Parts: sequence; C-alpha cells; structure tokens
Amino acid sequence: MKTLIDKSDIRSFNEDGVVILRGVFSEWIDTLVKGAERHIKNPSERALIHHQEKHKGQFLEDFCNWRHIPEYSDFVFNSSLASIASSLMKSESVQLFHDHFFYKETNSGVPTPWHQDMPYYCVSGEQTISFWLPLESREKGVSLKSLAGSHKLNKEVRPTSWSNNENFYEDSDVFMDLPDTNEFELKEWRTEPGDAIAFNFKTVHGANANLTNKISRTLSFRLLGDDAVYKQRPGRTSPSFPDINQKDGEHLREDWFPTLVNS
Repeated sequence: MKTLIDKSDIRSFNEDGVVILRGVFSEWIDTLVKGAERHIKNPSERALIHHQEKHKGQFLEDFCNWRHIPEYSDFVFNSSLASIASSLMKSESVQLFHDHFFYKETNSGVPTPWHQDMPYYCVSGEQTISFWLPLESREKGVSLKSLAGSHKLNKEVRPTSWSNNENFYEDSDVFMDLPDTNEFELKEWRTEPGDAIAFNFKTVHGANANLTNKISRTLSFRLLGDDAVYKQRPGRTSPSFPDINQKDGEHLREDWFPTLVNS
C-alpha cells in the first residue's frame, strides 16, 4: 500500500501550520464532484451568497451538509481523511467538526480575505486540521495562500464579517489585529484534483478572487484532535450550532460531531 504522507509532511504541518499533500484523494474526486454538483443545485438554508457589484459571478459558501449529501458522508467515513489527520495532528482521536463548500462562478470577483478559522468557531485547541480540496486544476494565483508559522501567534486574529469587514463579535478586545503579512513566508501552490492543502485552524490564510473564465469548486473538511474542546464565543459562531448545550472545556458531543478515529 502506498504511503500517503511521510515524516516531512508531518513536520511541515506542525512547524508551518500548513502542508501540501499531492494526490492523496485522487480516487475520490469523481465522488466528490458528484456531491458538489448535487450541492450546487440544492444549497442548504445556511448557505451564504457573496457578490461584487462590478462582477457578474457569485461566490456561494455552505456548511455542515455531510448528513444530507451521501458523497460527502462516504468520503468522510470511508476515505483516508481521518487517518491522515491523525498522523498530521499527532492525535490518537479524530472527530469530525464540519464540512464547508465554496463555489465561485466565473469572474465572481470576490476574494477570501486573510483570516484564521479558529476565532469563528466554537472550539479551542492546538490539535485541529482543515483539508482544502480543489475539484478543478487551480493555478497558484487562485489557489489557497497561507502564512507559514501564523498558527503560533500569541492571540487569535480578530474575526470580521466578510461582507462588510465589521467586527464579527462585539467583544473584540480579546483578539489581535491581522499582523503584517509580509513578515511571514507565503505558502501557495498550483493544485490538481486529488491534492489537498492541510492547515491548522489558527493558520492565517485566504484566496484571491476568481477572475478567470472557469468555475472554482472547493471542499473543506474540518477535523478535531485530542485537545480540541468546546469554547463559548461572545456571539454567534460561523457555522452556528444553536442548542448545542455545551460548556467550556467539554469535548464536543459525538451525536453531532462523530468520532472517526479513536486509537
């Protein structure tokens, strides 16, 4: 059996907070494309639409659909996703947090701004991981870009609403401003379907607007490791989990967030 990742991948993920994994999910692309096509036709009530007045295309993002899209569920439970996550996070357990779908139409003109994922989430911990999976070939200029080492910042970066750049929470003093991006090594790669970029929830990342004449479909799967626990935020999180009924420091409830690996 082919080894999907090696020690250098694990080292890069933990030191840089991000790593490119070539071809690790190639056999799953047809399944995920089928799921994405189903998803575009039937977005959930959580879906958000972003639009730039000067551009015709739209940017759709949607969350938490693995229970409703069988192709996503098949991938989560039957691919090597969880085992790779366990190795990269150095975690004995792996728990699914949520899936996240991005669909940028041609010439959508809407960038994904620099941000960390963690401040938007109802979790805290060091052992966290997102897998960013492009469903089409992606030139470096429209692929994910990350700031190496930014997952080691002393404070979380202040989250903002992407539509108007206003503070996401009223109490924003616990966060820091976005640091000077020029102080970090920029990590960005040309990607092909089957590749994945894995990064920590605290890694600062973003993506340029799709100004090409090609659509852009990307799936992300967010996973939690041993030390990840519930964190009450000073407002609604994104995605939001109303009625979660949990307290700070508790592991997330498994009926909502299933355990995929438990060594």
